[in-house]
Amino acid sequence: MNSRHYPKAEFSMQELQKESRMGSIGTETQREIRMIDLSDFEQRKYEIADQLWSAAIEIGFFQVYNHGISSRDIDHAFKMAEQFFALPRDIKAQYPLTRNAGWESKAQIRPSTQTPDQKESYQITRPRMQQLWPTEQELPHFKTDMLDFEQKCWSVGMKILSCFAYKLGFAEDFFTQAHDPSQSSYQSTLRMLHYYAVDPALKEELGLWRAGAHTDFDCLTLLFQQEGQGGLQVCPGKEMDEQEWTSIEPCKDVITCNIGDMLTRWSDDLLPSNFHRVKNPSDDEYQGARYSLAFFCQANEDVLIQSPQGKYPDITAKDYLAQRVSANFSGKY
Repeated sequence: MNSRHYPKAEFSMQELQKESRMGSIGTETQREIRMIDLSDFEQRKYEIADQLWSAAIEIGFFQVYNHGISSRDIDHAFKMAEQFFALPRDIKAQYPLTRNAGWESKAQIRPSTQTPDQKESYQITRPRMQQLWPTEQELPHFKTDMLDFEQKCWSVGMKILSCFAYKLGFAEDFFTQAHDPSQSSYQSTLRMLHYYAVDPALKEELGLWRAGAHTDFDCLTLLFQQEGQGGLQVCPGKEMDEQEWTSIEPCKDVITCNIGDMLTRWSDDLLPSNFHRVKNPSDDEYQGARYSLAFFCQANEDVLIQSPQGKYPDITAKDYLAQRVSANFSGKY
């Protein structure tokens, strides 16, 4: 995992080229989204690894349960997120998005749509949070509680990634070492998301998407949704030309997972990073605010992402993430 500097000009972002073609409405279809039981993980690890691998290579998307994070912890994290987003705008603006940490509103413009996502977000990236935490007076216990939840997400992510390491023939702690939270180069991120309620007066101006079609930049994403707040749709990358989308309904105590672009590169495309989006609700669907929590397992800055058979050029995780974030936030990283 040693790193060296690579000029950014060496890299053609194939991911961005694909994403720019994913802005149309497409069609909707039904697909099986695998549900995988993580209970008794140490005893069942290789059985679980086979199940994860099968789901991942086919669609790049799956759901896990009995994952070890309690309903109480998940509900509390959502409560803290809602309290943060309820703060006055001028207070949130004191903690602006900087290098994948902090708050933004309607600042993310997807290459697929060229329009701002209809949401605000607050991102927690441990080494980059100096002066970005709300005060105890503004939100009591927010920092300690969200860092505790972030650690729980990291643990689940590393379990799942250890299965992919095994299936890829890597050391089983390969990804745990690559996502080491004790290092200042750590850049995994917990992202709290608030999609704005639909204003009936502006409905025709909002376009089709709360979040435009995209793949994630990371190795693995863990997504927590709330029941009744749907809109997430997925389209496997291998089927992107047909643009056939499948809705993923929120389910309590289930984590929805998807492969990210870093892991696609590390697997020479065996593990596809799939496209997903959040659509605006139809007239007969819930029109209110939508909240979600996403944990992005993003390799530490100094880790070198190497395609085993050379399908992609070597690149540090720092340079890779910087390019992808810059393409979504007008060069801001």
